[in-house]
Amino acid sequence: MTLDLAQGLATYLSEAWHEDVVVGNLSTTTAGARRHNVLFEAEAGGTVHHLVATIVPFGETIINSIDAEAGVRALAEKAGVAVPHVHLAREDGDLVGGPFMISEFVPGETVPRRVLRLVAEHGIGELVATQLGETLARLHAVDPDAVEVPLRTLEVARDEPTEAALEAMTLAVDQLPQRRPVLELGLRWLERRLPATPVRRTIVHSDARNGNLIVGEDGLRAVLDWEGALASGDPMQDLAWPALRMWRFRNETAEIGGFAGRAPYIAGYESAGGTFDEDRFEWWKVEGTLRWAVGLAGQTVAFLDGRVPSIVMAASGRRVSELEWDLLMLIRPR
Repeated sequence: MTLDLAQGLATYLSEAWHEDVVVGNLSTTTAGARRHNVLFEAEAGGTVHHLVATIVPFGETIINSIDAEAGVRALAEKAGVAVPHVHLAREDGDLVGGPFMISEFVPGETVPRRVLRLVAEHGIGELVATQLGETLARLHAVDPDAVEVPLRTLEVARDEPTEAALEAMTLAVDQLPQRRPVLELGLRWLERRLPATPVRRTIVHSDARNGNLIVGEDGLRAVLDWEGALASGDPMQDLAWPALRMWRFRNETAEIGGFAGRAPYIAGYESAGGTFDEDRFEWWKVEGTLRWAVGLAGQTVAFLDGRVPSIVMAASGRRVSELEWDLLMLIRPR
């Protein structure tokens, strides 16, 4: 299978680069629950390229098409966002088992605990937080109309992203097989505190947090996992997501990813042209915590009803109560 995959990758790259390409030294990574990430070397014209193939196996759920994801990454790269360069993206990946893209390999740490050890060892936690704020501001400055291949949208025929998110979460909680009073309380909190409409809508990455970052001794090197990007959303959704407790990995006092506090993160965002709105930021923190709890509950339901017979999905259920506690701590009276 490795030989077949190497031949398939070589064929696609040869077509794209208009020269003979030899592929070798394939190795899989542990990153990605549904998508396969394969590291490999491609030799062309005497030059060896270190690349990564991201393959969505046929039959797997696709949030955004590979073409759309590659397109938004290319726009982000032009805007100065730290993102691996995409060399090739194709929807017709018969030779490799599904739609795929091939990106430049960026060295560094991605596993959250290793990231935290690295930033602690080199004392760069605030630097990484600042760089993450800057890179999100650059993304949010991109004109959403510049995306040529349609991305998914958070809302349906509505101008307010928070209202659409609340509607989606209400439906998701109602569909759970048993009542979850804490989640219902969270919905009421969100409903009573709908914030003001954002001044402008932006492209939203939706998952730029510790675990989807490549970090080295010099700081943030790339933001990964763009499959859930939104075409037009509230930039504060992006800004709030990395601040949730679940992405701190036991470094509870460091709000942003477990490696820094909020101040350098927001300072980086504003220094690169972003506008911070604390009310919307806090609203999206609550919404994100609720959304993740509902998502974990849904994964367990998928295991219990036989749709996805994976122990990883089954184990998700044990964290729902943990997220409910986080939710209560966020909405408790001050």
